[in-house]
Amino acid sequence: MKPTRLEFAIVATFCALVATFAILAAMITLKFFGRHLLFIAFVFFLLGAALLALTIRAKMDRLLKIFLLLTSGSAVGFFVSVILHNLVYGFFICIYGKDFWGVTGGDEPVFFILAVFVCPIVFLIGSIGSAVVFIRNKLRG
Repeated sequence: MKPTRLEFAIVATFCALVATFAILAAMITLKFFGRHLLFIAFVFFLLGAALLALTIRAKMDRLLKIFLLLTSGSAVGFFVSVILHNLVYGFFICIYGKDFWGVTGGDEPVFFILAVFVCPIVFLIGSIGSAVVFIRNKLRG
């Protein structure tokens, strides 16, 4: 059975999203920061948003849909958490002054933890689960 255009778009976007995640992880691991990292992060967000929209539109296996929603939601959530982290931090500085965190020089922790720990873990869970379900469905016929 030949896949539909929507199914092909979902698989292609998923593969591009996973490849972009690998590039981002490699760039961060190698401490390659700069404009290129920002560009790749924005592409990661756009691919995540596209996969989210395609997954919501598609009628597919429930388990596959859940894993694809985890994958795409964490990609979008990463970018949103980074933006909100900086906005909240700047907002608190405007209201309470430069030294509002005290002498420790802390930072806004909630969105930071979401962006650095939660979203990448959820992305890995969703992408591995999606790949397993893709392969299982392909082998079944």
